Amino acid sequence: MKKLRTIIVAGLLVWIPLGLTIFVIKLLIDLLGQTYLLVPSALRPENLLGIEIPGIGVVTAIVLVLLTGLTAVNYFGNKIIKSWDAFLDRIPLIRSIYSPLKKFSELVLSDQTQSFSKVLLIEYPRKGVYSLCFQTSKELGEVQNHTGEELVCVYIPTTPNPTSGYIVLVPQNEVKELKMGVEDALKMIISLGVVVPDPDALIDKE
Repeated sequence: MKKLRTIIVAGLLVWIPLGLTIFVIKLLIDLLGQTYLLVPSALRPENLLGIEIPGIGVVTAIVLVLLTGLTAVNYFGNKIIKSWDAFLDRIPLIRSIYSPLKKFSELVLSDQTQSFSKVLLIEYPRKGVYSLCFQTSKELGEVQNHTGEELVCVYIPTTPNPTSGYIVLVPQNEVKELKMGVEDALKMIISLGVVVPDPDALIDKE
């Protein structure tokens, strides 16, 4: 009976991650495919050429992202996007959702910041209990002046949703920098600690 259980668990460990991966990929493809609805009906291939092109929704999404990126890095396009952000920031319900998500995305994806570049380990919420966190800033201005010691601002994500969490100011000498990358740390957090980076692989990255 125990051997049967072991076999079943081994089979589930193969199929569950595979099934969830396929489900997530299909969900993303379906989501990207919705951008195809932005194309005017008269300009769609099935109307122009009389045939349906598989994957056209994904291609449309990629082109849309590239065009938006080109607009965002342009001076006048950047002004338009900032005006759009300011407009959304005036709408109460939208503001509470859009603004935090935009700031979090900028924090994680921007190449012009040191935020989220380091994975740290701190004792939180009490001594003897450790939490994974990300360094967000060392420039703390007035807060730094009032404490009289060197502090690091860290973001402690919740699990399995790392987009919410806590900002904690920790003395520099109480912070331990880890070798794992941000991607490895996020995998560990999202998986509830099940997916742990291989220490040997971390050594190879150095």
